[in-house]
Amino acid sequence: MPCSIGVIGLGRMAQAILLPLFEKGDIKPFEVFGVVGHQQSIQQVKDQLPSGVKICSSDDPVSVEALQAPIKLLAVKPQQLEKVAKNWSQIKTPELSVRPLLISLLAGVQLQRLVDIFSKHVCVRAVPNTPVLVRAGLTGLACSEKLDIDQQLWLNKIFDPISEVLHLPEDQLDAFLALTSSGPAYIALMAEALADGAVAAGLPRALAHHLACRTLYGTSLLLKEKEIHPSQLKDMVASPGGTTITALRHLEKAGIRSALMEAVVVAAEKSRELAGFS
Repeated sequence: MPCSIGVIGLGRMAQAILLPLFEKGDIKPFEVFGVVGHQQSIQQVKDQLPSGVKICSSDDPVSVEALQAPIKLLAVKPQQLEKVAKNWSQIKTPELSVRPLLISLLAGVQLQRLVDIFSKHVCVRAVPNTPVLVRAGLTGLACSEKLDIDQQLWLNKIFDPISEVLHLPEDQLDAFLALTSSGPAYIALMAEALADGAVAAGLPRALAHHLACRTLYGTSLLLKEKEIHPSQLKDMVASPGGTTITALRHLEKAGIRSALMEAVVVAAEKSRELAGFS
């Protein structure tokens, strides 16, 4: 497969995917053609990417180049899919010996919808989470059909540098999204609340924020690296009659465990609901 990528939508997530490819030399800047929503966005995006990347607005006729690339990364907002589909319907595509690869980052847009629009493509639905911005993310992938070796290689090149990759049945992507994509917001809320508590207890704001973030980071690393079950770590920290067990009792009374469980469940349900209208 030729090393050429068309990127429809060049927001932060698409940029985070492209930058490691440039750094490793898997693609050259001139081999990428990107499309942004508005003319005024072009310079701002160019400032974030290496010189040589071709970028145009979606209303520019030359934007069809991105839609003709052998690898396409679709990273627009879900509500913009209809506009992309309209533009796509006006393009005559040649018959190729190997069908192009289309990778969609659109939340809630199911594979069948993608296959209906991009019928001559092998379609992949990708669900990366926000920590890919610091190359510590998770990405769930579901494919419309079996990929050939080159296509699988390209998926690895694209997502391995920024995330742990999991190939999943599509019906598991909603739960995956509810935990991993919405999860950073749950964690951010906890970090903010912990810092607020430390401020209320007497620490300066900046120090409280640093300590809350560092505590969350260190704890997640400990759970992962030592393969400790969360309940085991909780018991390690909570001594009889001490501060931790007293605090945990308060959290249980407040229903934090149930609240977090229900947050994941309702997020998954909402994702399924949105998919039904995509």
